[in-house]
Amino acid sequence: QVQLVESGGGLVQPGGSLRLSCAVSGLRLDSDTIGWFRQAPGKEREGVSCISGADDSTYYADSAKGRFTIARDNAKNTVYLQLNSLKPEDTAVYYCGLGTFLTTARPMCSMFAPPNYWGQGTQVTVSS
Repeated sequence: QVQLVESGGGLVQPGGSLRLSCAVSGLRLDSDTIGWFRQAPGKEREGVSCISGADDSTYYADSAKGRFTIARDNAKNTVYLQLNSLKPEDTAVYYCGLGTFLTTARPMCSMFAPPNYWGQGTQVTVSS
């Protein structure tokens, strides 16, 4: 049984940082595409950053470029999202999503080929 468990969310002031973690169990992470998505109240879920299983190439949404960094540790079966220079508009529930089919980062993050496994989400609130 594949499970994804996110952690690391919380309340942070504007300009602050957080590191989100997604621990995967039930399969080896090394060849699958995985990413981070977020959903703010009243909005659709959107891709933030994804990393391809084939070559570790990455994709970032425009809102994430220059501020967020995705990384995977296959030995720990974990993917991370470093969030820097956080803004109030980054407030959302952040979800980890995994695709166990042949895909790459861009189509997954653009929701053209959405993940088939999801975590339960972790809340990130950016407020003074």
